[in-house]
Amino acid sequence: MTGATAASGNKTSDRKLTFVLGGARSGKSSHAENLTTAHPSPWAYIATAQAYDDEMRERIALHRSRRGEGWVTVDAPLDLVGAIEALPDRQPVLIDCLTLWLTNHMLAEHDVEAECRRLADVLSRPRGPWFVVSNEVGLGIVPDNALARRFRDAAGRLNQQVAAVADSVLMMVAGLPLKVK
Repeated sequence: MTGATAASGNKTSDRKLTFVLGGARSGKSSHAENLTTAHPSPWAYIATAQAYDDEMRERIALHRSRRGEGWVTVDAPLDLVGAIEALPDRQPVLIDCLTLWLTNHMLAEHDVEAECRRLADVLSRPRGPWFVVSNEVGLGIVPDNALARRFRDAAGRLNQQVAAVADSVLMMVAGLPLKVK
């Protein structure tokens, strides 16, 4: 690495995508937050959740309360690609989570495959340390209805696309990160 590159802080080692997968309450978000805050602030938290009911409002409030100063929250329930592209270079970014984003697109009856391709494309070119959280939903039983099966299948395909472009993939199990890639 040249001195000019090191001095500018524009090192390729700072431009990596880490993909954090796991089941419900596996510690995905907390672990991704810790990985993100290992970099200098400000940290961008791109939130994909929508509060359709009181229980979801409580979950969102819990996530927000865990984050201290230094976090900038960007709500992007649908236009995740636009939110990512609008961020400055080298800013640490945490995207939480892809399965909620996917749900939002499915409920809006958007072209899910096209949206997933657009997202995988932008994630393949990280401009800083980026951390992406998603649920692994394919380890359970086969769902009993067509919508749930379509969601499970779409989530599995999306997770594969993101894992393929990620520099590292972690699987959270009972709060413990397991290195997959």
